[in-house]
Order: sequence, then structure tokens, then C-alpha cells
Amino acid sequence: MKIALFGTSADPPTAGHQKILTWLSERYDQVAVWAAENPFKDHQASIKHRVAMLQLLITDASVSKKNIILAQDLSYLRTIKTLQQASERWGEETEFTLVVGSDLLKQLKQWYRIADLLKQVKLLVVPRPGYVIDHDGIQSVKELGGKIAIASLTGLETSSTAYRQNRDEELLVRPVAAYIQQEHLYECRDKKTTNLQPQ
Repeated sequence: MKIALFGTSADPPTAGHQKILTWLSERYDQVAVWAAENPFKDHQASIKHRVAMLQLLITDASVSKKNIILAQDLSYLRTIKTLQQASERWGEETEFTLVVGSDLLKQLKQWYRIADLLKQVKLLVVPRPGYVIDHDGIQSVKELGGKIAIASLTGLETSSTAYRQNRDEELLVRPVAAYIQQEHLYECRDKKTTNLQPQ
């Protein structure tokens, strides 16, 4: 069995994230996704809300296989721990592919026990608009013995940051947009931004 592992700190998850999940669904037996806590990001919505929105995004996805699952139990600060948990869940004979955005390529060689991680998992890099593929980062992974590939898709010109800055609901899928309104998320900081604009 081939499983794609995709942790995302999406705050909120957008139509771009759904496009990636749909693309992965067509190429893997199963896609396991979870809301990640990124210590380098200032999250505006709690993990509880981000998990709920991610589930709505998955449910809304138009996929024939119905093979995308929310696997929140895989969310760990150390990716090596995530992989250990996945191996316990699906068995060590499973072929795992870790999905990362092209913005993370430069950081990979600094990850905890990266050499051990690369012995156990393949890497799939999803190009992100605004982030050039870092070929030095790719070479570093290969030098450590890692197997790395570039996904043949480019994420939509959408991002969680763009939504938080502009509140453009076109960047979201409808269930997520409705949830944000219902829970009154992302409002306080937006009001401050609005007040700074010229009248």
C-alpha cells in the first residue's frame, strides 16, 4: 500500500489545499492529512478549529476513491515521530511518501534526525506559487540518501495568509467559509487592518 502523509498548518485551509489533496488522492492508495502545529508560525485559529475546517475540506472534496482521511493522531512536532506512528498504524511494509511544500526545502536538512527519516520515507515536493524550487535543498536530500520527487502540479494562487489579509472568500471552499462565519474566526486582526486603511 502507498500512503501520502500530508501535515499542514493551514490557517485556514483553502481551495489550494483541497486541490493538492485531490491530486494526491488520484495517485496514492490513501492520503492521511492532519492539522499541524508549526512553532515558526503565529496561528490565529486554535488547533480545534483548524482540525474542524480540515475535516470540512476533506468532506467537500470531489474524489472518486474516497481515500482521504483526517489522521490527527499523526500530528507531532518531530516528523520522525509522525512516521513511527504511521508505521504502527499501517505496518512497516507500507510505502510512505511525505508531502511538503517547496517553501520547506531549505529547512529540510535542519530537521531532527533527517537522515533517519529519509531512510524510511520518500519525499514529494509540491511547488508553491512564489517559492522557487531550491535545487541545493534537493541535492542535500539526495546526498543524505533520500528519494525526492517534484509533484507535477502547482498549488493555486491562494494561501491562508492571503485570506487572512484580504478576507476573500473565493479562496475558500463553501463549508470552510461558512464555518469561519459561524465561529467568528479571523475577525479581530482584520478589524485592526481595516482601521489602518485610508478613508
